[in-house]
Order: sequence, then C-alpha cells, then structure tokens
Amino acid sequence: MPKRVLQGVVVSDKNAKTVVVNVERRFIHPMLGKTVRRSKKYHAHDEKGEFKAGDLVRIRECRPISRLKTWEVVERVGK
Repeated sequence: MPKRVLQGVVVSDKNAKTVVVNVERRFIHPMLGKTVRRSKKYHAHDEKGEFKAGDLVRIRECRPISRLKTWEVVERVGK
C-alpha cells in the first residue's frame, strides 16, 4: 500500500526531533458550491532538527513513532 504524502507549512519546531506541520486542503462545498479551506496539524518526525518554522515541507506517512507522531518529514519544498 502506498504511503500518503502531504504538503504543508511548519508552524512549530520547539519539540526535540518533532515539527508540527499545518496542512491546508481546499474543496468545493457540495451544497453551496463555494471553495472551502480546511486545515489540520500533523506532528512529524524530524531526526536532525533541520526544519524551522515557516518552511514549506512534504511529510510522508510512516509507522507510529510515538502517541502523536505517525508522519515523517521527507523534504523542504520552499521557505
């Protein structure tokens, strides 16, 4: 089964080896027809601590590392 890959902005890098990534998705509301924005925060594993707040990153699903962390940072896409 392929692992899901999401893209988002790092909003916190305070924890050791962990970053919090805010992923925003857009969809068209089924009844109103308007574009709606929804966001969710994911805790992702960052082994070296190289990603800082404000970075645009890709995260990939992985095995559970802790109670909250089931994602890992793959790469930096932009600043």
